[in-house]
Amino acid sequence: MPLVAHNALPTFDRLRAEGRLVLSPERAAHQDIRELHIGLLNMMPDAAIAATERQFFRLVGESNPIAQFYVHPFSLPELPRSAKARAYIAEYYETFDAIREQGLDALIITGANVTRPDLALEPFWEPLTRVIDWALDNVTSTLCSCLATHAVLQFRYGIRRRRLPAKRWGVFEHQVVDKRHPLVHDINTRFDVPHSRFNQIDRAHFEQAGLHVLVESETAGVHLAVSEDWFRVVYFQGHPEYDTISLLKEYKREVLRYARGERDDYPPFPDNYLGLQSRAILDEHRERVEAARARGGEPPEFPEALIAPTLHNTWHDTGEAVVGNWIGLVYQLTNTDRHKPFMDGVDPDDPLGLNRAGA
Repeated sequence: MPLVAHNALPTFDRLRAEGRLVLSPERAAHQDIRELHIGLLNMMPDAAIAATERQFFRLVGESNPIAQFYVHPFSLPELPRSAKARAYIAEYYETFDAIREQGLDALIITGANVTRPDLALEPFWEPLTRVIDWALDNVTSTLCSCLATHAVLQFRYGIRRRRLPAKRWGVFEHQVVDKRHPLVHDINTRFDVPHSRFNQIDRAHFEQAGLHVLVESETAGVHLAVSEDWFRVVYFQGHPEYDTISLLKEYKREVLRYARGERDDYPPFPDNYLGLQSRAILDEHRERVEAARARGGEPPEFPEALIAPTLHNTWHDTGEAVVGNWIGLVYQLTNTDRHKPFMDGVDPDDPLGLNRAGA
């Protein structure tokens, strides 16, 4: 069922303009369908706040036919923000105090930009750990995206991510390596996932923490893992929420940084993402950028309009299916009282019964 526009967040209008069904609160009130309340802790930098909202709202809104979805975005005041971004958050986002008061059925935690090698030194570290502590006791399931996965592994298990020799950037083939879990039921056994990161948690470290790896790539490593109880925490290292053009936008940003002298090397292409014609166009653009930088002139316009129509999305459907499975499990297991994360009779140490089944 659809998202419910329970506040004036501009993302709802954007989603309606895309042709997606978004209910008004008045219309939602006349449907005899259960509500699910999902928190979105959005830690992304200012330029990506709204895009990240839309990406996760789409995945949630398209994921499951059995509930109305109320998504509650919030952020951390300790994150450095521009005045414009702070005003946006103040107008459209909720506070963590309000989130705790009303309770949640599920929580999604996004990635964030980092500036230091040790995550514990980042300004978001202490407030993020407070959110995680609260969620583990009060939310049926928490889905962590990329940096959030790395933070939880360090916070809960003392496992630090490994710096990669080069940025892992592009679209990579993955396969399901443990088919027993309901999160991967009825999805493609091989599928693509975008990645964009300088650091990684290796499979051995997930297993060292007692976590269960469900999906991985020979090239990009683990994408999907779950907590010891198989469900309380879901870990992504990739970005199934990405739009088709997300990696192109990242590449454009890095090209502009090079043109302004903010990075010394010209950015490489994202792996397995651009066709031959697009690469040729961008190679020609690189020559013009380098010439402009050498003479101190203005860089040429990035040819986004030429490249975007050539891109293909090979990951969204499977990402939607995994999130749909997650939402379905939350629906089945959560208590209708959002302050009690599990229904009566559900074992919080093994909510899916996989350990009892000898999995």
